[in-house]
Amino acid sequence: MDSVLTTKTGHLKERYNLGHELGQGQYGKTFMCVDRKTGKNYACKSIAKRKLLTKEDVDDVRREIEIMHHLSGHPNVISIEGAYEDAVAVHVVMELCRGGELFDRIVKRGRYSEKKAAKLTRKIVGVVENCHSLGVMHRDLKPENFLFVDEEEDSDIKTIDFGLSVFFKPGEIFTDVVGSPYYVAPEVLCKGYGPEADLWSAGVIVYILLCGVPPFWGDSEQEIFEEVLRGDIDFSSGPWSNISESAKDLVKKMLVRDPKRRITAHQVLCHPWVQVDGVAHEKPLDSAVLSRLMQFSDMDKLKKMALRVIAESLSEEEIAGLREMFETVDTDNSGYITFEELKAGLQRFGANLNESDIHDLMKAADVDNSGTIDYGEFIAATLHPNKIKKDDHLYKTFSYFDKDKSGYITQDKLQRACEEFGLENSVLEEMIREADQNKVSASIVM
Repeated sequence: MDSVLTTKTGHLKERYNLGHELGQGQYGKTFMCVDRKTGKNYACKSIAKRKLLTKEDVDDVRREIEIMHHLSGHPNVISIEGAYEDAVAVHVVMELCRGGELFDRIVKRGRYSEKKAAKLTRKIVGVVENCHSLGVMHRDLKPENFLFVDEEEDSDIKTIDFGLSVFFKPGEIFTDVVGSPYYVAPEVLCKGYGPEADLWSAGVIVYILLCGVPPFWGDSEQEIFEEVLRGDIDFSSGPWSNISESAKDLVKKMLVRDPKRRITAHQVLCHPWVQVDGVAHEKPLDSAVLSRLMQFSDMDKLKKMALRVIAESLSEEEIAGLREMFETVDTDNSGYITFEELKAGLQRFGANLNESDIHDLMKAADVDNSGTIDYGEFIAATLHPNKIKKDDHLYKTFSYFDKDKSGYITQDKLQRACEEFGLENSVLEEMIREADQNKVSASIVM
C-alpha cells in the first residue's frame, strides 16, 4: 500500500512508549503513550493500514489528520501532537482525556440543570462556530464525541473524532448521507446540505442535556429517520414544564427544519440563555481567520519572517486546512490574494470590517511589500500560535537564521535571510530597529 501521509515521518517509537489499550474503533485501537523525553502522557490512535481498503478510506484518514491540525489550539478541540506512519499503521498522537464521554455522564445523571446545560452549550457551539469560521463541517456531533478532560464535576470538554469532517467552501452543497441516526439533520437525509446541519445536531444534544432523552425516537434506523423528517418535537411532557421559555426558544431555533431559517452558531452564542448570567457580549465574535490575521498584524517584522520560516517547514498535513482557506479567498487562482479578494474572503468567513482596517491587515500580511499576499505569506499570517511554540519549530527557525551555528543572529545573517526572501533593505532596517530594543545592533540573541 502507498503512504497514507503525504509527508515522510519519523518512527513513533523513537519518541513515545506505547502503554495499555484505552479503546477500540472501526479502523484500529487507541493506546496510552508516553513521551520518552518529557514523561507526559498522551493517547495514540493507531489505524491499521490493512483496513483501509479503498482510496476513499485513505483520503478520509488523511483528511481527519489535516482537520485536527487545522482546528488544533481551540480550548474545546482535542489537540494533536503529531502523526506517524510505519509499514502497518498510521499513529495519531493526541491529548489524553481521562474523564469519559459526555454521553456516559448524561446517562448517569439523567439530565443537566439549565445553568450547567447552558455552560456545555457554550462550549459545544463554540467549537461549531470555530469549525465553520475555518471552513470545516464536523458532520458527526453527538455526546459520544465529547470527552471530559478529567473526572471532576466541572471538568472542561474536548471535541473528538473528526473522521466524518470535511472542508467546505461557502455555498457548497453536500449529498453523502453521514452522521448518527438520532442527531442527523433532515436536509442530510434529503441529500442536500451545508454547515447548518451541525447546528441541528448540536440542537439535539442541547435538547438531551435538558430533558435526558432525544427528541426523535424509533425502534429502527428507518423509524428514527422518519421522525427526524416529519416528527413533532415534544416540549410539554416530563421536565419541559419546569424548563425556561428562553431555553425552549433556543432549542426550537436550533431544530428548525429549514436550514436557511435555522439559527447560526454565532447567533446561538449571542442568545441570552447561552450567555453567562444572561448577559450578551457587546463585541461580536471575530471569525477565526480574522483573529489570526489581526494577531499577525501586531507582530514585528522579525517575528513575521520567523513565521514564514516555520510555515515552510510544516508538513502538508499541518497546513492543508490553511491551503483550503487560501484557495477559497484566491478566487481567480492566481496564487496571490488582492485587496478585493481579501475583502470578499473576510466577508465570506463572517468578518465585518471597514476598508481601512482591511488595508491595514493587507499591509501587515504583505511582508515583502508586493501589493498582494502570496501563499507563503497567507500561511504564515494564519498559523495558530500553538504551532509556533513547538520546540522543534523554534529550533528550526533559529537554525535557519544562524547558519554558522554561532548561537547569535547578526545583522549580516538577517540581511542574507532577507535576500533569500526577496525583501528590500528598508525591511531589514525596520526589522533591526524593532528587534534590537537595547540598541545593540551587532547581534540579536533569540
